[in-house]
Amino acid sequence: MAMTAAAGAAVTVPLGVLLRREVTSERMERPDVLCGEAARSRKGEDFTLLLAEAGERVAGDPSTSFSVFALFDGHNGSGAAMYAKKNLLNNLLRAIPSGLSRDEWLAVLPRALVAAFVKTDKDFQAVAETSGTTVTFVVIDEWVVTVASVGDSRCILESADGSLYHLSADHRFDSNQDEVQRVTACGSKVGKLNLVGGPEVGPLRCWPGGLCLSRSIGDMDVGECIIPVPHVKQVKLSNAGGRIIIASDGVWDDLTFEMALECSRGFPSDIAANRIVNEAIQPRGLRDDTTCIVVDILPPEKLAPSPPTKRQGKIVFNNMFRRKHTDVSFILDREYAEPDEVEEIFDDGSAMLSKRLAAGYALQSMFEPFSCAVCQVQLKAGQGISVHSNPLQHEKLQGWQGPFLCQSCNEKKDAIEGKRPPRDKKASDVTKQKTGQLTQHAATYTPPLPKQQLTHWDLHAPPDEGKANRPVAVDITLPSQA
Repeated sequence: MAMTAAAGAAVTVPLGVLLRREVTSERMERPDVLCGEAARSRKGEDFTLLLAEAGERVAGDPSTSFSVFALFDGHNGSGAAMYAKKNLLNNLLRAIPSGLSRDEWLAVLPRALVAAFVKTDKDFQAVAETSGTTVTFVVIDEWVVTVASVGDSRCILESADGSLYHLSADHRFDSNQDEVQRVTACGSKVGKLNLVGGPEVGPLRCWPGGLCLSRSIGDMDVGECIIPVPHVKQVKLSNAGGRIIIASDGVWDDLTFEMALECSRGFPSDIAANRIVNEAIQPRGLRDDTTCIVVDILPPEKLAPSPPTKRQGKIVFNNMFRRKHTDVSFILDREYAEPDEVEEIFDDGSAMLSKRLAAGYALQSMFEPFSCAVCQVQLKAGQGISVHSNPLQHEKLQGWQGPFLCQSCNEKKDAIEGKRPPRDKKASDVTKQKTGQLTQHAATYTPPLPKQQLTHWDLHAPPDEGKANRPVAVDITLPSQA
C-alpha cells in the first residue's frame, strides 16, 4: 500500500493502482486525434486548415509529429483569410529554432506564434489589400494544446469530466473592455454607428473604419490600433482526453458554449460539427458564414463515440471517454482515480509586442547568428534593434540583449504599441475609396463620440455584401458582424 494526499487529507491507495497508473502513463504518451468540420457558406469568407500531421518537431521522426487546426473568418473580402491560411503555419515553423527538446519546443511555441501572426499581418499589408480576418490557430502536441487567437472565432475545451475551458479570447469591443481602453488610449474612438438624425445602433466599433474587432490580421485601412498580436493559451490535458470546438461567430452568435457541447456530445467529431452548425442556423436561417471544427483528443485505444440512443440520455459523455468494466482492478482504479484536471501552462494576451517577443527567449539564441525575431531575416553581427533598447542608441549589441528586430519590424512594433502617430490620413483615403464618396461634412471624417452625431454617409455609396464588419449606409441597413 502507498500513501498520497488528496484535498489536504491522506488517502490510502493500493499499490496495484499506482503501478497500473505508471504503466498506463508510459503506454499512452500519444493520444489519438480525430477531427471533423462542417460549414455553411453565405459570403465565402470562412476558411479552415485541418492537419492531423502538420509536421515533426524532429525531422524524420514520426513520433514527434504534431497537429494543427485553424479557422480564418474573413471580412471585407476573402484575401486576408486565404493569405493567412497559406502562410501562417510556415511563418510559425520558421520562428521556432531547430534542435530543441520537446519541453523547449513547447516553451518557445507561444513566442513563435506571436512572431508568426505579426509577420503574416506585416507581409499581407504590403499587398495593400484592405480585407481582414480573425484567426484561431490550434497546435496539439501529444496532450498539450496551444491556442493563438485574434478576433472572435472562439475555441473551447470540454475535458473528460465535463468541465468547460475557454482557450481563446473574444476581441469584440462589446465583450472586451480592456481592448476598448487600449484602442482609445491609442487615439481612436470606440462607439456605435450613429445614423443621421437617429439613435446609436449596432455593436461597438472602432473609428475610423467601423471595425467591431480590436485584433485581426489585415485591415490596413482602419488604423494601427487594430493589431495582430494574438492571445495565446497553452494547457495540458489529462490522459482521459477532451473535445475541442473551434467555430466562427456564425455559430457563437446563436449558440452558447453549453448549447454547442450539449447538442454534439456523444457523437463522432464529423457528426458533432454538423450538428453544431445545423443547431446554429436553425432559429434564424443562414445569415453569415457558419463554420465549426471539432477535435477529439482521446486515449489511443478509445474508439470514437457512437451516436446516443434515447435511453442513454445524460450518460453519453461518459461513454465517450470511458469503457465499462466490471473487473475488480477497474473498480479500484475508478475508486482511486485522479481527477481529470486540465493544467494551465501559459496564458498571455498582452498587446505589448516587445514583452511577448522577449518571453521565452531561448538561452541558445544568444549564441546563434543574429536574426529578426519577427521576419527571421539574418542580421549582421552587432546590428539590429533590441526590443529592450532605444533605437536611437547606436551601441553595438550583444547576443544576450536580444531578441532583435530589423528596422521595418521595429517600426511595426512601435505601431502596434502606439509609439508612433496613426495612419489616419492613409486609412481615411482607403476607406473613402472602398465605401464611396462621403458628403462634404464627412470630408475630414470625424470619429463618433458618445451622444454625438456621426458624419453623414452618402446614400449613393456602392453596396458591398462582403463588408461584414464595416458600416455601409445603403438604405440605412446595418451589416452583420464578422
